[in-house]
Amino acid sequence: MEIDFLKGSWVAIVTPFNKNLEIDFDAWSNLLDFHLENRTDGIVICGTTGEGATLEFEEKKELMKIAKKKLSKKCKIMFGAGSNNTKQACLLASKAAELGADAVLTVTPYYNKPPQKGLVTHFKEVAESTELPVVLYNVPGRTGCNILPETVLELSKTKNICGIKEASGNIEQLEKLVSILPKHFSIFSGEDALNLPIMVCGAVGTISVTANIAPKLMKEFNDAALNNDWVKAREIHYKLLPTHKAMFVETNPLPVKSALAQKNLIKNYLRSPLCESSLETDKLVKEIITELGVEF
Repeated sequence: MEIDFLKGSWVAIVTPFNKNLEIDFDAWSNLLDFHLENRTDGIVICGTTGEGATLEFEEKKELMKIAKKKLSKKCKIMFGAGSNNTKQACLLASKAAELGADAVLTVTPYYNKPPQKGLVTHFKEVAESTELPVVLYNVPGRTGCNILPETVLELSKTKNICGIKEASGNIEQLEKLVSILPKHFSIFSGEDALNLPIMVCGAVGTISVTANIAPKLMKEFNDAALNNDWVKAREIHYKLLPTHKAMFVETNPLPVKSALAQKNLIKNYLRSPLCESSLETDKLVKEIITELGVEF
């Protein structure tokens, strides 16, 4: 299944909270406006950066409701429907369409450390639970489990498994993915610091943390890469590289929430077991975004 919109600049958007650790829906609405203004191609809701693991279903439902109303026909929505419980992942994926999602992002089961055969079974069951396009999410640094290229190839034969967010940090693995997967299968960079080489290798877009604070530049980077304007893409990538690295000096989304809070787009609150960023991170982030010179 070839899906035209599974490409370009997508943001792994944060979820803003107030001091009571309830969702700040005013800030949420402002963030969505921010991405519309900067022409972000797609928004990933309730993913890792959005602290999806600590959101209740009713909260996810409300986030999606507001996003769909504001973004309809202007920006695509991918709903984070991952879990290490296959039944729960299927339930989330089955609800995605009625919530207004255009696609589903489903992460490799964490903690369980399933073998590749188990991953195939898990992802196929998730795909069977929805008619929406499904994008796999490979981030072994957080899940303790890597989806091998051969496994992705097997899963690509499932009708609605249409792409992968590749965040292994392994360029050789990325190269093999590109070389063996069908041309219509969408590969996204999920590792901001490697966006340029991943796009050069054949990815069609980015699902980015940095896009939370520099959506215009990330859009320009993706547009340049997809137009084979590698001089411009390289220039933007190296301009953003210190920011890409700064966003991961502590666990994501601590640094990016610090950056957004310093620009008064959100308050710097995270749900336990996460916590606010350190003073050292706050200082570094302030220096980086000041030097970058992006407008919020």
